[in-house]
Amino acid sequence: MPRPDTPRRAERARMPLAVHVLGLSVFALGTSEFMISGLLQPLARDMDVSIPQAGLLVSAFAIGMVVGAPVLAGATLRLPQRTTLVALLAVFGLGQVAGAMAPTYEVLFASRVVSALACAGFWAVGAAVAVSLSPPGAKARAMSVMIGGLSIANVVGVPAGALLGQHAGWRAAFWAVAALSAIGLVGVVTLVPRTQPPTGEDRPRLRRELRIYRDGQVWLAITITALNAAATFCLFSYLSPLLTDTAGLDEGWVPTVLVLYGVGALIGTSIGGRVADAHLFGTMYTGLAATTAVLALLALIAHLPVAAVGLALALGVTSFFTAPAINARMFDIAGDAPTLAGATNTSAFNIGNTLGPWIGGLVIGAGWGYKAVSWAGAALAAAALCATAVASRRHRRTAASRVVAGSRPEVVVPAESGGTTG
Repeated sequence: MPRPDTPRRAERARMPLAVHVLGLSVFALGTSEFMISGLLQPLARDMDVSIPQAGLLVSAFAIGMVVGAPVLAGATLRLPQRTTLVALLAVFGLGQVAGAMAPTYEVLFASRVVSALACAGFWAVGAAVAVSLSPPGAKARAMSVMIGGLSIANVVGVPAGALLGQHAGWRAAFWAVAALSAIGLVGVVTLVPRTQPPTGEDRPRLRRELRIYRDGQVWLAITITALNAAATFCLFSYLSPLLTDTAGLDEGWVPTVLVLYGVGALIGTSIGGRVADAHLFGTMYTGLAATTAVLALLALIAHLPVAAVGLALALGVTSFFTAPAINARMFDIAGDAPTLAGATNTSAFNIGNTLGPWIGGLVIGAGWGYKAVSWAGAALAAAALCATAVASRRHRRTAASRVVAGSRPEVVVPAESGGTTG
């Protein structure tokens, strides 16, 4: 008798609307996180800073994400999840307002960190909610919906931010994201189910969730996530000047290429989310190897405008193809500590998002040029591929990943019509 095909049945099952609402909210968060890449030149001119200094605003956001994800996940572990999501979105929106009104580079830098703290907490809690609401065997597909919000942000939000920056000033982009976060706030309040955290012996305990860090596979997963993100954002953070200074494109082309990158990211997320539940390590191997190849090729032929544009699209596909599998892997090995698992993966991603622009800035500051940034990204992707091989070998030796004991997930209570938050 054939065994039931859980991933195939999960693929046919409908994903709850609340998961898509979370993905929609992530669209606003992702637009803010990545739009700086399309605003580097006007922002640097207005603030009278260098391009690498402006690029550090990407790292500022990432630093806030690294710190905020585990801290806020632990601090809100026993709070109703919808209440937490609403509060974090509100703080994020206020951070965008502060950025739009920032009189100096230092104030803008600080506003990025504050916004990132809220964004990190939302990601950590939102990922746990998405996984808990997903059909059985569909963790990667649920995460692909969340990551899809980032992909759509790259398709629509980041290019739109670049256009606003060119025609209405970079501050207009921050005001637009503040409005998007308000829309997301309404969606979470009205459509995400109310939750009641367990009480008594079943209540979440931070000490129990911290047990995930005893598992070597968790640390391998952190390493893979960080290296994959570093490889991507080492190049992506400086994609705009690469297109103008190396490929010789006019600055007006930047929003169009960012759209293409985002389209690639959306394609990669969609395909990766559908195949990762059935072929997790295969998805990771394929995506990381392809990212290494794309970055190396970009280093060789970025001076050709058509090649630079086409490879920007390809980089979006390969890097985001890997993302659902990497996220699902963390929930597989730390599934009984879902909130901290989501926070850990968020921190790991943003460790890479911090290191990538920093490494790229060092390469540029050394006078090696933007092509050398692509070589640095290719080396980071190759390192992630090696770490994946180690994780896969350890996984085969134990036959299945060991699930670390932790806290039980919250009980989801359907929201009543007109009910209050939390």
